[in-house]
Amino acid sequence: MSTKFRTIALIGKYQSPDVAESVLSIARYLRDRGLSVLIEQGTASSIGGGHDYPVASYEHIGAEADLAVVIGGDGSMLHTARRLVEHGVPLVGVNLGRLGFLTDISRSEASARLGELLDGAFTEEQRFMLDAEILRGGERVFHTLALNDVVVNKGDLGRMIEFELLIDGEFVYTQRSDGMIVSTPTGSTAYALSANGPILHPSVGGIALVPLCPHALTARPITLPDSCAIDIMLLPPQDARVHFDGQTRFDLRAGDCVRLKRSPRSLRLLHPQGYSYFAMLRQKLHWSASPRV
Repeated sequence: MSTKFRTIALIGKYQSPDVAESVLSIARYLRDRGLSVLIEQGTASSIGGGHDYPVASYEHIGAEADLAVVIGGDGSMLHTARRLVEHGVPLVGVNLGRLGFLTDISRSEASARLGELLDGAFTEEQRFMLDAEILRGGERVFHTLALNDVVVNKGDLGRMIEFELLIDGEFVYTQRSDGMIVSTPTGSTAYALSANGPILHPSVGGIALVPLCPHALTARPITLPDSCAIDIMLLPPQDARVHFDGQTRFDLRAGDCVRLKRSPRSLRLLHPQGYSYFAMLRQKLHWSASPRV
């Protein structure tokens, strides 16, 4: 199959000594194939310049690139997803991080697997994102997107916070806890999993609510349809904090409302041929491994 990709953007993890070598190696490979290469401006800054390749902002990449190759770990992919999802640019990841749930291609196989992908041997899936806004006195004071999760927590407080949960405008409960994780299926293998949340297959249209250390033994994770609107109302007197994909945060005041719903925008994520979600889970979560003695 002939390639439909002509302009490829390279986006690397900042402040990583391995990124420069990997970015430049992939850039040379792509140029040798006759493709146009863009290097994201923050990446270029971290590797000492564009090295004769055009340097581009995320806006330029969104307008010009047919594919973005993210070189780093899941954090790099999360950041890039939020910046490029509105442009519809598909992403593929080369893993330089630790777990790599979202970055499928190993560093040692980067050129070979990217070559297969560029030749059309890949699968594409859509990953939905959360649209998040903070309301204060009924007015929006903050807005962003999240691919993994939105986490309301106690911030710097040494005690629990209290909040009300409403689903589609209906009161569900008042909870005292360290906070709440609201997770997409993509994020269900991240922070939510460590808090005993469910693993959701990426094709499941669900949003998981996972309490953090609730002050009630009956508080349990629950999975909602992705059509729901979720309101978390922070009750006085404590303030709190909300985090988006663990990368962006906003300080909440008592009375603020965190309103969440499925974004109309979805991330286009490309996988190399032979990708298996369950094989990935077996590898990353060490399923079927022999028990340690």
